[in-house]
Amino acid sequence: MPDDPLSITFAALADPTRRAILSRLAGGEATVNELAAPFDMTLQAVSRHLKVLEHAGLITRSRDGQFRPCRLEVERLEPAVEWIDRHRRIWQNRFDQLDQHLRSLTGPTSSRTTDPTDPTRTT
Repeated sequence: MPDDPLSITFAALADPTRRAILSRLAGGEATVNELAAPFDMTLQAVSRHLKVLEHAGLITRSRDGQFRPCRLEVERLEPAVEWIDRHRRIWQNRFDQLDQHLRSLTGPTSSRTTDPTDPTRTT
């Protein structure tokens, strides 16, 4: 597994179960049992997912008596959001340039609508 934080974050986000856990934690703290409830898997399997999320720094676990609630660490998602946004802007710019280029190739006649009853129309 890569050791740079962004790769670790994306690897953690690659699994739909882990994304669902993060979505649940976006609503507030939850125990392992509460997080495991909607999934058809063992507590041990859910715990493994939580360890991946914890390793990525996306969640933290604290002690509250006998409970160990999990908490989403939103700020750890910021580098991934910034990376995605930066690349989205790059590709959006490239698509806009391609669109402009394609429009220049078709010329001004492409903006005219064709009248199916026009006798000068060619098919």
